[in-house]
Amino acid sequence: MSNKKWIKISSIYVGTIIGAGFASGQEIMNFFGIFGLKGLIGIFIATVLFAFIGSTILLIGYKNQINTYKKLLDQLFGKNMSNIIDIIIILFLLAGYCIMLAGSGAIFYEEFNINYNVGIIIMSVATFLTFLYSLKGISAVNTVVVPFLLVVIIFIGGLIVFKEGIDFNNLKEIYPTNKNNFILSAIIYVGYNMIPSLVILTSIGSIVDKKETAIKGGVIGGLILGILALFILLPCLILYEDVSSLEIPMLSIASYPSYKGKFLYCIILWFAMFTTAIGNGFGFIQRISHLFKTNEKILAFILSFTSIFLAKFGFSNLVSTIYPLFGYISLFIFILAFIKFILHKKTAI
Repeated sequence: MSNKKWIKISSIYVGTIIGAGFASGQEIMNFFGIFGLKGLIGIFIATVLFAFIGSTILLIGYKNQINTYKKLLDQLFGKNMSNIIDIIIILFLLAGYCIMLAGSGAIFYEEFNINYNVGIIIMSVATFLTFLYSLKGISAVNTVVVPFLLVVIIFIGGLIVFKEGIDFNNLKEIYPTNKNNFILSAIIYVGYNMIPSLVILTSIGSIVDKKETAIKGGVIGGLILGILALFILLPCLILYEDVSSLEIPMLSIASYPSYKGKFLYCIILWFAMFTTAIGNGFGFIQRISHLFKTNEKILAFILSFTSIFLAKFGFSNLVSTIYPLFGYISLFIFILAFIKFILHKKTAI
C-alpha cells in the first residue's frame, strides 16, 4: 500500500490548488492566455515550479519530521517573523474557505436557478462531514474527485482541439505575442498558490513514508496541474475571441460541443471548489486546534456554521477584494522562503 501513497499526496496537492479560479479558466486566461503562444511556455514554467516546490516542501517535511506549516516557518524565518506570517496564513485559509462556499452559492443561483443560500449550505455541510474524518476524509475525497476532474477537463479541452484543430500560424497573428513578461506571470501564479500548498503539504506528513514518496507525490502533482492548465489554455486560445471577456470561460467552452457539456462542467466547478474548500478548511482547523488546544470536530462545526454568514458577502466581492491582497502576500512569503532556503540549504535539509 505504501508504494501508492504518492497517489494520495499528489491528489491532495492538486485538489488544494484547482479551485474556482483555476477550473473556471479565469486564472489561466489572466496569467497565461493573454500572452498567446508564449502562455504555453508559461504553463511549462509553472508546471516545473509546482513540481519542484511541492516535492521540496514534502521532502523537507519528511526529513525534519515536520507535520505543521508553523514548524517549517519557524525553521525558515525564526519565531518572531513566523508568528506574523502565521496570522496572515490563518486569515488566508479562512478567507479561502468562505470564498469557496460563496462560489457554491453562485453556481447554484446562476446556473441552476436555486437559492444562493442553498448552495452555500450544501457546501458547508459537505465540507463539515469531510472534516469529521480529518486527513482520511481529505485523502479519500481528493483521490476520487481529482481523477474525475482530470478526465473531464482533458476530454472537453481535447474535444475542442480535435474539432477546431490548432493553427499556430493563425494564433501568432491573432494573439499578442510581443509581451515578454510571461515568465514573471508564471512565477507570480505559482507564488499565488503557495500558501494553501504549504499548509496542506506540511499537514500530510503521516502519509509520507519515505523520500521517494515525497518526491514522487510532489512531482506527479505538479505534472497533473500542468496538464490540467494546458487543456484549459488550449481551448481558451482556440476560442479566444469568443471567451476572452467571459468571467467563466470554461463554461462557454464546455457548452460549445453541446449544452450538456455546460451542465457537466458546472458539476466540475463545484467539485473543484469543494476540494479547495476542504484543503483550506482542514488547514485552518489543524492550526487553530493546535494553537488553542481545541477539539477539531468542534472547530469544524464552528467553521462550517459561521462561514455560512461570511460567505453571504458574495463570490465576486470576496474574490475581487481578498484574492489580489493575499495573492501578493503569498508571493512575498514564497520569495522570502526561497531566499532563506537557498541561503540556508544545508541547515534546512
